[in-house]
Amino acid sequence: MLDSRTRLDDATIEEYQRRGRQHLWIHTQQENELAKDDAYTVIEGGEGIYVHDTHGRQYIDAMSGLWVVAIGHGRRELAEVAKAQMEKMAFANPFAYATMPAVDLATKIAEVTPSNYTRSFFVNGGAEAVETALRMARQWQYNRGQTKRYKFISRIGSYHGMTLGALSVNNATMLNKTPFEPLLPGTLKAPAVACNGCGDTCLPGCETPTGIKYLEQLIAAERPDTIAAFITEPISTSNGSFMPSKQYWQAIRALCDQHGILLIADEVINGFGRTGTWFAQEHFGIQADMMTVAKQISSGYAPIAAVVATEKVAEGFRGTQQEAFIGGSTFGAHPVSCAVALANIEIIERERLVENAAKVGGYLTEQLREMQSRHRIISATRGIGLMQVIEMKRDPAAGVEFTPDDDLSHRVPRLLKENGILSRGGSSIQVAPPLVINREEIDELVDGLERTIGALEQELGL
Repeated sequence: MLDSRTRLDDATIEEYQRRGRQHLWIHTQQENELAKDDAYTVIEGGEGIYVHDTHGRQYIDAMSGLWVVAIGHGRRELAEVAKAQMEKMAFANPFAYATMPAVDLATKIAEVTPSNYTRSFFVNGGAEAVETALRMARQWQYNRGQTKRYKFISRIGSYHGMTLGALSVNNATMLNKTPFEPLLPGTLKAPAVACNGCGDTCLPGCETPTGIKYLEQLIAAERPDTIAAFITEPISTSNGSFMPSKQYWQAIRALCDQHGILLIADEVINGFGRTGTWFAQEHFGIQADMMTVAKQISSGYAPIAAVVATEKVAEGFRGTQQEAFIGGSTFGAHPVSCAVALANIEIIERERLVENAAKVGGYLTEQLREMQSRHRIISATRGIGLMQVIEMKRDPAAGVEFTPDDDLSHRVPRLLKENGILSRGGSSIQVAPPLVINREEIDELVDGLERTIGALEQELGL
């Protein structure tokens, strides 16, 4: 698809690609792969659910960048907010002073989050928010005299970022952590949710192989008085977006309360409307002691993240200066980022994008299920709101997986791109468009996905 507004001459395109390959380190990508024909894509602009590259080719941004762009691309309003704040004041020392945008944003977050969340500690990105939450949990326990509590529980298959502390509680199977070991001591692994639950009749933990009973035994074996916090995503995209039951989450909340363990909800991907509620915790009727947020807090228009804490946690840092939370970030609570994030949240509210994610997400769920019935390699479609995934196998009925020779890690992204879609693809395809998407655009997205999967079946002779 071509967008005539952004077509550049061939020499300019080639120059950007040459300089990019020479100087820009693209995250996680192998340089040898980027050197292949048409592998190096330079995104030039975007509007709504679409982005376009320097060749003028337009794509549906089917992963909202990286589960980030809630309000869509090209919102001039946020550019104007950033400009106005930069002209007024671009920076103030966050270790010494408050700013009006930071106060306003913290107030707004307290308004849109579940009750009892009162305090926001601003940082720059999701991994830094996780790192901060881990430190906060340890010091909170220390301040209470619980000096032996240094361990963290996280779930197998979870993803929490790539700083050293976040990587230590990471359990995503696609990550190779070996080059960075030894990691933090005392990181404990609990089973992940691995099915879609059983609705209101589901017994606590039945979604996992050993469930809540295993978690109880893990806590007992490690001794509760050594465990600071349990961190996990309410709904884990890195582990297949399985939807837990309410009873499962309520059982975890009860165990944490019973043993004095802080519960940290990683809402970096889930939060600010992605699942059809403001925060995914709301689906389960529970509230964590802290949650980490990032991504959709600003729709990517400025880098910002936060640890949002209950008053229970905040009270643990009152007293002498020695009891104040230690550490911070130079660009934490950055005035421009705070102003942009506030304007972004106001757009989400004004345009009722959380409600749209629930409504249009339901339509997307239906369309993906119908598509599954037409393609023998689709083993499952799953998710909630605008956080969906398509899973594929060579033979779903027989449980036969694709092989390395099928080369899905290269084949599927190429076919998606050829069919006007940018997303993460392999044996699964992430489907998480911006929250502004409408039904007609859902139809366009599903048509592109269907062409992609049909082309994959044809190439593999399936």
